[in-house]
Amino acid sequence: MTTEKKIITITMSERSPIKIDKAEWPTIADVSEHDGVVRSQANTEWYIRVREHADGRRIVYGARVAGGGGQHVWFREDRAGFLVDVPRNFAGSPVDMTSDGVRHSIADETIRAIRRVAGIVGDDKMGDECIGSLPAESI
Repeated sequence: MTTEKKIITITMSERSPIKIDKAEWPTIADVSEHDGVVRSQANTEWYIRVREHADGRRIVYGARVAGGGGQHVWFREDRAGFLVDVPRNFAGSPVDMTSDGVRHSIADETIRAIRRVAGIVGDDKMGDECIGSLPAESI
């Protein structure tokens, strides 16, 4: 039995692309759409995904890409991605993020990243669906 790693490359918005092992970054939220009756005939496809590492970091990414049904010659794909990091103190323990005296959780920052990705790929409703598919929080 081989344990070959499945490495994927993710386009990021404010840094160079990153490579991750899919097994180490499981998907915790995923939405996708297409404009065809069936996916194989779609001209355009959209997706937004959230992956989470065991250390708490998250990657939010998505795209608007050409579908299997083809696109016009000048079509350009839109891709976006953001790394949501868990801030830590000098001892390595997680701490709340603060900005102008306001505390933000990893969940808050994930939602902001989803909204940014949805805006770049041009589908705000998909952003709503992705937020709705995140794991529920206990309060």
